[in-house]
Amino acid sequence: MLYKYAVLFLLITLSAGVAKAESSGDEPWREEMKKLIYSSRYFGPNALPIPTMHSGSVSNRWEVEVRGEYHRYSGDKTKNWYGRLYIPLVNNRVAVEVSCTLETEFETTQETKAERFAAGTKNWDNILGDVIIGTHYQILRSEKWVDLVGRMYIRTATGQRLALARYTDAAGYWFDLTFGKNLLKSTDGTASLRIHGMGGFYCWMTNSLVHRQDDAYSYAIGLTGKYKNLMLQTDYAGYTGYENNGDRPRVLRSNLSYELKKNILSFKYSHGMRDNLYDSYSIGYIRCF
Repeated sequence: MLYKYAVLFLLITLSAGVAKAESSGDEPWREEMKKLIYSSRYFGPNALPIPTMHSGSVSNRWEVEVRGEYHRYSGDKTKNWYGRLYIPLVNNRVAVEVSCTLETEFETTQETKAERFAAGTKNWDNILGDVIIGTHYQILRSEKWVDLVGRMYIRTATGQRLALARYTDAAGYWFDLTFGKNLLKSTDGTASLRIHGMGGFYCWMTNSLVHRQDDAYSYAIGLTGKYKNLMLQTDYAGYTGYENNGDRPRVLRSNLSYELKKNILSFKYSHGMRDNLYDSYSIGYIRCF
């Protein structure tokens, strides 16, 4: 029954994206919109996300995830909920993934407000984020060589509060190839060590009259260790934009998870580098079925 409530919560959150509330009192600020810098460094932590890492294998299990996240650096502290729905369409071959964030609280310093050309330093209500829709295709599955998955994502423009530099109110997309290969695996399958990586293209719309979009190449490399029901995944990831205006974020991520009877509890920590200013902490629950 719990997963049904989680699905309902996610669907309600996603459907709310069609009703964007206007930012009260921001009409004079609209004249300043051209000063916004559409890059990771000058927006909130969820506006231009670094692609998540997968192991190079399409799962045949449904997954419903709800996660509480906290992002911080000296100029901004943000709390949000994250929801994700993973739907396998063709057994072990094709899957669809839908995710969204809901920022419940943030507060920036006056220095960060000025740097971002934002209209304020805190929110007065919940802020709905962009809906991200992705498809996964299993291109190759081979124990001898590698597992290879092609992914394509689109980020909608449902995110609110452009005036506060939380979301860009502009679409984006990315596509990539992910690979995975077992380096070690026990005969009974209870323990393994797996390497995985990703490379692709990342693009988002901007407010520049010269360059209407920013193009980047994305990448990631990592390891996953598993012993019985316990799993630890680490990876280094990022993307490098063409403009070099704060569009080159990096992140070192780790995820410790424990699974019991298709229930997964996970703890994540991410250390931001270069144009990713945030350290992020989260705890999540995933129901598989």
